[in-house]
Amino acid sequence: MTAPFALPCPAAAADRPLILALPKGRILGECGALLARAGLHPAPDYADEASRRLRFPTDDPALEVVRVRSFDVATFVAFGAAELGICGADVLMEFDYPEIYAPLDLGIGRCRISVAEPAETAGTDDPARWSSVRVASKYPSLSRRHFAARGVQAEVVALSGAMELAPTLGLARLIVDLVQTGSTLKANGLVETEVIAPVSARLIVNRTALKTRPEAVGGWIARFRAALEPG
Repeated sequence: MTAPFALPCPAAAADRPLILALPKGRILGECGALLARAGLHPAPDYADEASRRLRFPTDDPALEVVRVRSFDVATFVAFGAAELGICGADVLMEFDYPEIYAPLDLGIGRCRISVAEPAETAGTDDPARWSSVRVASKYPSLSRRHFAARGVQAEVVALSGAMELAPTLGLARLIVDLVQTGSTLKANGLVETEVIAPVSARLIVNRTALKTRPEAVGGWIARFRAALEPG
């Protein structure tokens, strides 16, 4: 029988450096200036996605950085493997972890999460008359909630990429995905038909860590808040 996972004891957790989880991809490139304004300088290769390292020291011995998939930032923070993280609001909407507190909108990584469909079918049918629809998305929970609020049952085909192919290959009628400029949609014959929510990156913290290490975790919240203040 497998032994249950044991969390580190509070004393051991208090002795180790705080961990800040950063997302690979589009947000990572915008983090550098923000981290610098907050007075944090990780090892230079933290932003080099060709680097095989995943854990990086910083100029503050009390904090280290880890670099993980954008969706995994929330999981690392929710389960206490990282005390702080930066991730898009889309991730928080998808997972809705009660263990996560998101005190700051960092104003980077701006885009939107939207519904899109083939240009030739857009506007030819009234969505209010639908009872069900098949949707391709990497946001199954968010997609189901969105359509359920309109009385539509969404059958979600979970994809992690190449979402724009789904309608043209008959896999799904619609997609729900992040949109920044809309150029990828246009290149694949799709149009944005509805914006579900605007998205930007948030500073997130583990609620338990904020209670057990309030000075350390709260101090970093204050430093990021100060970094957002104008000039």
